[in-house]
Amino acid sequence: MEVFNEKVAYENPLLSLRVFQPNRIREGFTNWHYHRQLEMLLVLEGKLDVYLEEEEFHLQAGDVMLIGASQLHRDRSQGVLNYICLQVDIEQFFDQSTIPYMRYFAEGQNPLSQANYIFQENIEVKNRVTDCVREILAEATRKETGYELAVNMLIKQILLLLLRNDTRNVLVRQEDFERLRLKSVLDYVEDHLMDRIQVEEVCRIANMSYYYFVKFFKKSIGLSFTEYVNYRKIKWAERILLTKDLSISAVGERIGMPNMAHFYKMFKKYNACSPKEFQRKMLAWKGQ
Repeated sequence: MEVFNEKVAYENPLLSLRVFQPNRIREGFTNWHYHRQLEMLLVLEGKLDVYLEEEEFHLQAGDVMLIGASQLHRDRSQGVLNYICLQVDIEQFFDQSTIPYMRYFAEGQNPLSQANYIFQENIEVKNRVTDCVREILAEATRKETGYELAVNMLIKQILLLLLRNDTRNVLVRQEDFERLRLKSVLDYVEDHLMDRIQVEEVCRIANMSYYYFVKFFKKSIGLSFTEYVNYRKIKWAERILLTKDLSISAVGERIGMPNMAHFYKMFKKYNACSPKEFQRKMLAWKGQ
């Protein structure tokens, strides 16, 4: 079986998503492929069969479905097919206040495709998600002032609908108590992004042993503590690159990553480009 890793190109570098409306007129299979983005398909006209490794879905006009990040899939159109395809890196839509919810969609236990039962059992949720997908396409097409804000809110609306209507608990649940125990740690990280943050210090703040804290944080957030700190530092670096007239090395110093090799490696991990390339693309887009 030939498989390829699809590289999703974002039209707007300020939005980590791609949304488009293909129109296929010939019946046939696509190749097996995967991509790091979550994918949503909304059939407008015709029929579409979607095949995952252990599941298959047969969609017709009005149907919507989820394909998880990096989940292997292929599809087959039957005759004329008109649909909307939304591919989104949902990690980029979480901030400090909402990042604890990212673990619901981390797919550590269940592939996100298992949440498709929600659309089959709850017609109201299906219709609301369908409306969101249509509106995301409309906003991305019109590109009116502030459409990035509109798209951001619509993505979060879809995630909220999934969370609140997952009656089978397919998405990983966590207790409010877990989030509360880590609030002081998350606040500490935000206040010390310019520093070298020591795990031992946050263990003291959380009143946990090192080994318990490491496991507890990973379970609660969906990222290791080191991954979380690097993620927040890079998010801060992105803001600095767009709002301050500083050299790349100065930005690295500002976020507590004075080692340029490490800074570049972490930045490319989350943006697939260097800090300078990111700055150039973003400023060029904002100047259009």
